[in-house]
Amino acid sequence: MFRLFSPRLLPVVMLLAAGACTAPRAITHSGKVTPQGQFKVGGNMGFNVGTASVGKITTAAKDLVKQAINRDSIRYEEGFDRVQTAALAYVLDPTAATSDLYVRYGLLKRVDVGYKYSFGAHSFDAMYQFMGPLGTPEKPQGQDGAMYGSAGLQFSTQKVKLPGIPFLEETSDILGFSAKRIDLLVPVVFSHSFGPEEQIGNVSYGLVYSHTFLKYGFEPGKIFNYIPGSNRVLDRVPSLMERRSFGALGGFVNLKLGYRYAYVVPALAIYYQNFGKYQLLNNKQARIKGLTILPTIGLQFRIPAGKNR
Repeated sequence: MFRLFSPRLLPVVMLLAAGACTAPRAITHSGKVTPQGQFKVGGNMGFNVGTASVGKITTAAKDLVKQAINRDSIRYEEGFDRVQTAALAYVLDPTAATSDLYVRYGLLKRVDVGYKYSFGAHSFDAMYQFMGPLGTPEKPQGQDGAMYGSAGLQFSTQKVKLPGIPFLEETSDILGFSAKRIDLLVPVVFSHSFGPEEQIGNVSYGLVYSHTFLKYGFEPGKIFNYIPGSNRVLDRVPSLMERRSFGALGGFVNLKLGYRYAYVVPALAIYYQNFGKYQLLNNKQARIKGLTILPTIGLQFRIPAGKNR
């Protein structure tokens, strides 16, 4: 019988969840943008389940790193290919707890803008409402069940670090691994109002495209190549710095429930991405692909202000 992952990987999953940040890709928007002059503030907590990162962190890779960490010089072995692939898979598709805080402001009648801080990643976005009425719960223009639609663009940037936990922290020390990523997110959101102008909440759904630009490198100062059958050092493994980009397509659904000023927002997003081919040390390469599942739950508060109050 097929299982998503073995129970033996559960400790790995729990360790990864203990300390990590990732660019936000959960979609908690509705099709209705923040009314002009008003604010929304809130926060979300969830879990980024990346099948690629779980699958690449193997027992063999962990044992190799554990044996090498205290050596002055390290012989390059085939197992280091798996160690590098695991580090890359983590920054591309982490299995980690997620959290964020955000604020949104209605800039124009059909446009709102927002900032989100994900404890290591900074995101800026704007949404344009192309469908549905533009009223507020105080001054409604739409009826219960009205449909809304919007599209937007989110820009996120972060310097990625492997978390300070066994195996990954040691991997960073041995390989001198570093990475930086920029993420673009383009969601198209449709929603149905509960009550006039989402007074009671809404249900939202849609599609989202993301594109990631990654710069990564390895500086293995104490890893050497050796002549087969000899203990004589051949040369130091040279450093590596590469750039890659990849796209992903996903779908999402979220629910907003409350009344006028305060709402609970559970959400679920699922992405599939073929990350492509990545250069490793010693002219080796790795291919990575995987499914990402992002369940979240959050609180959102609406702050009426300005002429629409």
